[in-house]
Amino acid sequence: MKIDKVVKESFAVIGKVGSTEDGAGFIDRLWNDANANFAEVQALAVKNENGIPVGVWGAMSDLAGSFLPWEADFTRGLYLAGVECEPDVEAPAGWTKWIIPGFEYLRAEREEATFRSMLAWMAEQGLKLAGAVQECTVPAEGKQYLYFPIRRL
Repeated sequence: MKIDKVVKESFAVIGKVGSTEDGAGFIDRLWNDANANFAEVQALAVKNENGIPVGVWGAMSDLAGSFLPWEADFTRGLYLAGVECEPDVEAPAGWTKWIIPGFEYLRAEREEATFRSMLAWMAEQGLKLAGAVQECTVPAEGKQYLYFPIRRL
């Protein structure tokens, strides 16, 4: 597993928000809703030089919305299925905007066991999560990454 250390300043994501309290399958339902209505936020997305969104995020936070890790062994929290946007844009009706704080992250390409493997590796290294783990798909690369925050900026 290749691990990169990256620093990401605070950034915004506009998406569809839900909670583990919404029941099984809630993340799939959020993505279905976000994808079906993407045209409503497409113009707000931060894009690369080729006009492709730089990041499609599965942003996570604790239930209090303070961007701490999910609770109860990562089974309780909030999830925002959305796209990275400029911090000053407003979310359209029916959409939610989060401003995710800046963190230093350990980033690993997502595979089936990446989440638990990274947590085990971090424990071996004496590292602890400083916030919620974030998912990011980079459309231009066709890859998905998990971002494990180790220091809040």
